[in-house]
Amino acid sequence: MTTGTYPSLRVLAHQVRYEQLTFWRNPQSAFFTFVFPIVIITIFGALFRDVPASAFYGGVSALQYYVCTIAGLSVLGSCYSQLAIVLSTRRQYGILKRTRATPLPTWIYVAGLLAHCVMVSVVTVLLIVGIGSLFGVPFPQLEQWPAVVVTLVLGAASFCALGVGVASLIRNAEAAPAVVQFVLFPLVFVSGTYLPIDSAVLDRISGVLPVRPFNEALLGAIAYDTGFAWRDLAVLLGWGVAGAVVAVRRFRWDPRPPE
Repeated sequence: MTTGTYPSLRVLAHQVRYEQLTFWRNPQSAFFTFVFPIVIITIFGALFRDVPASAFYGGVSALQYYVCTIAGLSVLGSCYSQLAIVLSTRRQYGILKRTRATPLPTWIYVAGLLAHCVMVSVVTVLLIVGIGSLFGVPFPQLEQWPAVVVTLVLGAASFCALGVGVASLIRNAEAAPAVVQFVLFPLVFVSGTYLPIDSAVLDRISGVLPVRPFNEALLGAIAYDTGFAWRDLAVLLGWGVAGAVVAVRRFRWDPRPPE
């Protein structure tokens, strides 16, 4: 390891800490970031705890299914929606422009923000899995965790790349929530996040989009214990690369001029 690496790691750790402090200094946003998925899984737990596995999807119980899909939704919220909106807002108010004018390396600023989003999503996923275990959903065994961790890390990285890519296409902060939800809302539903989809056509379409493969990979790692879902992970990787390419080519640090 070169001598310049240690100071860079210290600066990166400081930047991650800064993002965490910024997040927790908005307690209302932080509260609902964690509470929303917990409330959903608690409601589903009360509604579906007595539904047998044979009556639901693919031989898993309703709660096993929803623990995985709501966990995937929480990663989407932290690494895609929140990231795209934060970047759009900071760009419009000149924060990104001022930050780029400082000695802080660009890659450290971006890496710190991405690491913060991943940390928030990991905590949320652990909370969802923990709440699910209170309703009888088996907690992942030790041998399942490699597939779970790889799926979560790749999914978080891919959705972070897509979040930055979408942020590069948003013209102003006011439009950010609408643009983000316009992209996310249909994907979440056709991918079976809230209800399993029984349509061969929609299965084929959603299978090449990023949300369903992420859900299926989590289901395989947590509920079915089938290990790595390589095809689904490959689809996620492809979307992550596509998002990164768009972000690198189109992302702006300066506020967009008014039309």
